[in-house]
Amino acid sequence: MKAIIYCRVSTEKASQETSLLRQEEELRELAARLDFEVVEVIKEQASGYELDRDGIFRMLELVRNKQATALLVQDETRLGRGNAKIALFHVILKEGVRIYSLSHSGEIELSDSDSMVLNIISIVEEYQRKLHNLKIKRGMLRAVENGYKPQKNLANRGNIGGRERKEVPVAEIVRLRENGLTFEEVAATLRGFGYKISKATVHRRYLEYQNGQEDV
Repeated sequence: MKAIIYCRVSTEKASQETSLLRQEEELRELAARLDFEVVEVIKEQASGYELDRDGIFRMLELVRNKQATALLVQDETRLGRGNAKIALFHVILKEGVRIYSLSHSGEIELSDSDSMVLNIISIVEEYQRKLHNLKIKRGMLRAVENGYKPQKNLANRGNIGGRERKEVPVAEIVRLRENGLTFEEVAATLRGFGYKISKATVHRRYLEYQNGQEDV
């Protein structure tokens, strides 16, 4: 298993350099016992209550790029404290990465309170996804009710033999706006039909059309 070693101390005193070295040495020994391959060692001096840390962003980059499936820390407070710790636990565990610590001599066991908070976060995220999908559905239904015909306007989407659709369908943006949809609803509706487009892009392209800079 590929692993990242993360070491942190909270101050910039010269004496803390020794602590960082000790953490690295002990975590390398833990990795060897667990037969893990260490892909990178991250060391930094920063407050555990802060999320804006170079080391944390580097660690998350490695995790999201699937370059490691394990994270080794001295103890959970080295990763973070307070809300920062919970937020990092959530992001890391969501990526399928397992966290190991010296204090546990293996994989970290979350406290009941931490587990409860993470479960609540997961439930909230699930409802956020449901609300987002419902918003797209409502936008699509509203567009159809106002005369939008996706089977006609998007007939060539994915049709190799047909005319290539524009990456940003300005004509559809204009039509949906004229049917009374907000920029956010237009973006959500077009995403539902397979277009990767943001509210900001919809707004910008609509303004370009109004200014005569964009042809439909």
